[in-house]
Amino acid sequence: MEQLTIGIVTQVRVTSTRLPAKVMLTVGGKSYLEHHLDRLDRTGLPVIVATTVNEDDDVVAQLCAERGVPVFRGSEADVLSRFAGAAREHDLDAIVRVTSDCPLIDAEIVAAGVDRWRAENDPDLYLSNCLERTYPRGMDFEIFSAARLYDAEAKATLKADREHVTPYLHQNRSGEIRLLNLPWTERTSGKDASQYRLTLDTADDWKLLDALIEDYDATRLSCAELVAILDQQPELVALNAHIEQKKLGE
Repeated sequence: MEQLTIGIVTQVRVTSTRLPAKVMLTVGGKSYLEHHLDRLDRTGLPVIVATTVNEDDDVVAQLCAERGVPVFRGSEADVLSRFAGAAREHDLDAIVRVTSDCPLIDAEIVAAGVDRWRAENDPDLYLSNCLERTYPRGMDFEIFSAARLYDAEAKATLKADREHVTPYLHQNRSGEIRLLNLPWTERTSGKDASQYRLTLDTADDWKLLDALIEDYDATRLSCAELVAILDQQPELVALNAHIEQKKLGE
C-alpha cells in the first residue's frame, strides 16, 4: 500500500447550529479554521476542505483560496456524497476524515494512524481512534479506502448515514468491514482522557479553547501536553465539562 494516495478531508460549514460560524471565530490572530488547517499541515499529507455550495460558505472557500488549500463544494445535508466527491476530484485511494471543529487536533496522532492503516494492508479496514473513546473529543480521526467510501455512497440510505458520512462503515452494514480502534496510549495507569472536550461545538467550548490558546500557547502543544494541562487545571475543565455531545441524527 506504499504507493497509495492518502489525503485528509475535513468538513466545514459556517451554518452550525449550536455555535454559528464557529470556525471563523478568531483567537491568537487567526480563525479557528486556520488553526485547524495549521495543525493538519504538520501531518505532511494533502488536505482538502469539503464545504457546501451555500453562499454562506463562500467565506470558507475564500479563506482556503488565500491559503492555497483545495476546496470541494457539495451538498450540505448529504455529507457522504460531499466526501466522495472530494475523494474523486483528488484521485484519493484512501481518506482520513476529520472535522473542522477540532482546532487542536494532533498531527502526530493522525500520522501514526495513517502509518498503521498502511501497514495493515487491508482495503476493507476502517481504522479510527474513537470507535471506543479514550482520546479527548477534538482528536478524532477515521481512515478508510476510497473504494469503501464509494460503496457507502452507493448503498447508504439512512439519513444519518448520509449526514454523518461514516456510520455505514463503522456499523459494518455491508458485513465486509474490519474495524480497528487505536486507543489512547499516553497513560500507564489505565485511565483515559475521554472526559475532556477540546472540540469547538458550543460557546463554553469556545471559552476553554480561547483560554488554552491565549494562556498556554496550545497551538504548539501535543495532545498529551494538552491533557496534562487539563489534569492540573480543573477550573479549565469545568468551563465545558457539562456539555453533552450531540448524538447521531440530532
